[in-house]
Amino acid sequence: MSSRSIAILISFLVAAIVAGFLFLAPYLEFRSRIFTLGLSFGACFILVYFSYEALIFREINNIYAGLENIKRKEFRRMSHKFLFRPEPLKRIKEEIYHMAEQKQKEIDELKRLQALRREFLADVSHELKTPIFAAQGFIHTLLDGAVDDETVRDKFLLKAAKSLDGLDTLVQDLITISQLEKGVIKMEKRPFDIIELAGDVLEQLEQKAALRKMKLHFYYDIDNSLFVYADPNRIRQVIINLLDNAIKYGRENGNIWLTLKDGKKKMTVTVRDDGAGIAKEHHNRIFERFYRIDKSRSREVTGSSTGLGLAICKHIVEAHRSILAVSSEIGKGTTLKFKLLKASK
Repeated sequence: MSSRSIAILISFLVAAIVAGFLFLAPYLEFRSRIFTLGLSFGACFILVYFSYEALIFREINNIYAGLENIKRKEFRRMSHKFLFRPEPLKRIKEEIYHMAEQKQKEIDELKRLQALRREFLADVSHELKTPIFAAQGFIHTLLDGAVDDETVRDKFLLKAAKSLDGLDTLVQDLITISQLEKGVIKMEKRPFDIIELAGDVLEQLEQKAALRKMKLHFYYDIDNSLFVYADPNRIRQVIINLLDNAIKYGRENGNIWLTLKDGKKKMTVTVRDDGAGIAKEHHNRIFERFYRIDKSRSREVTGSSTGLGLAICKHIVEAHRSILAVSSEIGKGTTLKFKLLKASK
């Protein structure tokens, strides 16, 4: 039946009940009139409730059941206890507002990811284009006749090889960070001496620091060894990246400190320099892929940096259930630190 047919039928029945009561009322005693009035009221209430149930509540409950089905697909932990709550109009309003809010959050997140995707693609294109064009230029110069000059040939081939090595490093870093984000790379954790590993890294970078007349300082507050439970190769990669960044961006004739501080259950690795420092608004963004504080820096200034070092460090440290924290002020240098779980004795 349509809503109009139901309304006409209910109106006819209520009118019949009222007319019947008015017709019988003069012939009934007082008690009988009260009883008849109560009976008429009850009959009208049932009819009106039936009309609301048929015309409004039933349809709203059907819509709400549909919303619940949608929600169960999106939120599998949704409880079923809300299906039979009273106040369907208020209930449906709350659910619509809730779903609208969730959808708006999803839209905002998609917009943010789309912006990051565009920025990432632009950065990747730029970073790939630089070494490719450089190597291409050197090789075409040789093909145009410079190959006959042995000195020029060797010089250009060396530069082309260096550009391609930089391209290979960039591609490998892109693969690494992609695998880290997907969780493909598993940390091969085992006990190892962090003091010995850090000492090896310092020896490896000592010559590079000397080229910029920088001094490397190594401090630790334990006499012999300090064993941690972590992936030694990945932690080596983190310490190398942090020290390498400090060498590149620290001030010439400056100092870099690598400190290992023992704790009760964890130990702290700290890399500090006395360089130009980083403004506060950049602190969170330095861990983003390809993010550079000074966009005008040339690749000659930044060396072989791919712009992915700190992003990779962040993922590795987080895979060890720690946080790579930054503390820096303009003119006061930069400090980066993270914690590692100590190996049980």
